[in-house]
Amino acid sequence: MARILIPLPDTDFDTTEVAVPWRMLSDAGHELVFATEKAGVACCDPMLLAGVLFGQLGADPEARDFYRQMLASAEFKQPIAWGQIVATDYDALLLPGGHAPGMRQYLASAALQATVAEFGSLNRPLAAICHGVLLLARARDPVTGLSCLHARETTCLPKYMEALAFGLTFWKLGRYYRTYPAYVEDEVRATLASPRQFRRGPLTLGSRGTASDDRAAFVVEDGNYLSARWPGDAYLLARKLIERLPA
Repeated sequence: MARILIPLPDTDFDTTEVAVPWRMLSDAGHELVFATEKAGVACCDPMLLAGVLFGQLGADPEARDFYRQMLASAEFKQPIAWGQIVATDYDALLLPGGHAPGMRQYLASAALQATVAEFGSLNRPLAAICHGVLLLARARDPVTGLSCLHARETTCLPKYMEALAFGLTFWKLGRYYRTYPAYVEDEVRATLASPRQFRRGPLTLGSRGTASDDRAAFVVEDGNYLSARWPGDAYLLARKLIERLPA
């Protein structure tokens, strides 16, 4: 059994990107430890539970059901503080994403970036999805000063997905889909040693991977590092992470 750390912001994380891996990793017998800035219980982006716009663009029913189950779990109700994290205590690290404003607490935390960099030096399984890749991109190797992604092949939330969601909703929701002025893909690409290290994946316009069908999902595998684009890749990402964990 492995022990997996999942750091979160206090609010606005993506429902699917946390609840689906939680359910799958728990079902596989692994121990999950959640961490928030001050050990408070977190909550997802509430708009993803009801549907972002006209009931659309939210989490699928199964992911919402997993989220309700996760809320009742002992591990979710008893997170540790970011300052209590000891990287060597964990066999794997999962960095979920989310795009709403509350994510900035998590993505901009220098303390959390340092913890992520420390874990990255351990050569243990590390998975990031969507905006979670941005946290890894901002984490710096203490010796070289380079991003932890500098030599890695990776994906993240593609620019076309972020731009499309923003374009469809700005009239109603303003900059809800634009966490930062720079696109996630642009910031991630800027940290890489070569443009060839970034893999956008196939063009995806709404189709998602599921518990039984990975055809619409995409994950980049670079040794112990796994990255995915958006909630539609969450099932495949969790499966690939489980493959790398001790039984």
